[in-house]
Amino acid sequence: MNRPAALEFDRVGKRFAFGETDVRALDDVSLAIAPGEFTAIVGRSGSGKSTLLNLAAGIDTPTSGEVRVDGRALSSLDDDALTTLRRDRVGVVYQFFHLLPGLDVRENVALPLLLGRARRADALARADALLAEVGLGPRARALPHTLSGGEMQRAAVARALVHEPALLLADEPTGNLDTRAAAQVIELLRDLGSRHGATVVMVTHSLEAAGAAARVMEMRDGRVVSDRANAGARPRA
Repeated sequence: MNRPAALEFDRVGKRFAFGETDVRALDDVSLAIAPGEFTAIVGRSGSGKSTLLNLAAGIDTPTSGEVRVDGRALSSLDDDALTTLRRDRVGVVYQFFHLLPGLDVRENVALPLLLGRARRADALARADALLAEVGLGPRARALPHTLSGGEMQRAAVARALVHEPALLLADEPTGNLDTRAAAQVIELLRDLGSRHGATVVMVTHSLEAAGAAARVMEMRDGRVVSDRANAGARPRA
């Protein structure tokens, strides 16, 4: 039996009202991303790509159409079920890291498991394993403010993967990094996503970052205007 798409948009629209002005952020978007794909979504500011990511994460709701994650229509879920889906099946990497300053790195990485009421020892052991994978084992007990930008983003990637999500969403993950750190983070997303079985959807302004993805979608004025395979992308591990 065929697996459902990891992420599916079925004629999705999203409008925002600003006073008497109606802004169409997404306009009748349909797409399907297969399990295990690494897809980059590119476009100028205001093209709708961040709105698309927020809808995929269940952070926002569409004005029209349907969003499905692993075949489950998000509109059919109540608040508790949606929270559970986000906690168990979706990981998010943000541009600004969002590490809690009062927790050390391993505690930050373990936090999604701790919030899900995992045993503390098990959650910290899982965090330690992922930190070793991303090259931050020696920094596990450090506080976030002592890390470089690249190290903070690597920690954020580890946190997003700690609960083995089916869908990993990355919102401008290289936006605050220098060229070298950005390249390292993109390689992490590509290789770790593959090793952990996650479908990766990355929103980015960077054509260099998008070049690592197997599939590239371009958005303009709330629509997907191109969708192509990236023949130059290195196969995932």
